[in-house]
Amino acid sequence: MRVYPYPRLTGAVTARVTAVRLRGPGDIREQLESKGYSVVEQVVALGMAERDDWQIARLALTATVPVREIEVKGHWSDIAVVAVLTEGATNARTCVPLTRGVEGGREWTGEIELDRDDHLDRASLAVHVVATVEETPGRIIGSIDQEWVIDISSDVPLRDRQLDVSTVSFARGAEWLRSFRDAPWIVDTSGRMPTVRLNSDFEGLVALVEGRGSKVEGVVGEMLLAQICADVWTAVFHTAIGDLEIEDDGTPLFPPDWRGAVLREMLPDIVPGRAVEDALREVHLRRTGEGSWTDLQPRIQYAAARRAEVPKALATTVRDIERIDQETLA
Repeated sequence: MRVYPYPRLTGAVTARVTAVRLRGPGDIREQLESKGYSVVEQVVALGMAERDDWQIARLALTATVPVREIEVKGHWSDIAVVAVLTEGATNARTCVPLTRGVEGGREWTGEIELDRDDHLDRASLAVHVVATVEETPGRIIGSIDQEWVIDISSDVPLRDRQLDVSTVSFARGAEWLRSFRDAPWIVDTSGRMPTVRLNSDFEGLVALVEGRGSKVEGVVGEMLLAQICADVWTAVFHTAIGDLEIEDDGTPLFPPDWRGAVLREMLPDIVPGRAVEDALREVHLRRTGEGSWTDLQPRIQYAAARRAEVPKALATTVRDIERIDQETLA
């Protein structure tokens, strides 16, 4: 554990990428689909861009700072929040200040650019809180626990560069899996990161997920992946909302890891028109019995489906099946 000679924040500093825009030759612009960046893995996969000739990636960021701690303790002044993009292989470094959303608010927002010519593989994106401490300016008093990874070439937003999916026989696997033997898959949120477990006893499932088979099977597999993704979002939301730290006055706090990022992503669709802190309190109260928890379930399903892009996947599946049918008739 590193020791600092000045007081630092004990509360969590979090950050998430909220949008990615790409610019190419002739000022051609493209918005990267939301599935190109993962708030759970904290990875942006720029290889998912439809065009391969993009030159500049502009990342929109939102950082959350423990403002109450800053105000109560009073150790720090001249507070600033900065985003820093670096890559060791090229020694590239970009630093931009973020802007506070509202006076007294917890969120700071801004954008940072990645120039493709300055990077080779993977860049790291950090966010720091900087302040004057004991008359010394420029002290880092807090940082996000885990830096974001900006992957130049990957088409999957995974930190470990491998699918977090395991295939196992539910009937012959671990005892806790046997009660799910008829399910095609489940989402396991018991570990550090959520994992999708595919049931190898479910005939044809693995081949569909891996994209093996005919054109029709490939189309169905894409739809299946979107549904699995929606199930992941739903599962991790319930995991996150079910294990909140509560302050003495009853205020629920966002978790500092991927769970907090998931909540911030989904809450605007679950309790629309409310600040995320107010939305978190509303959902927490409903889950603990003050209000209807059941009434929120369709909103949770809607939020999960949006982030998994199920409507888009379904529309694409219908069009592709119609096209394949026409080709077959021809």
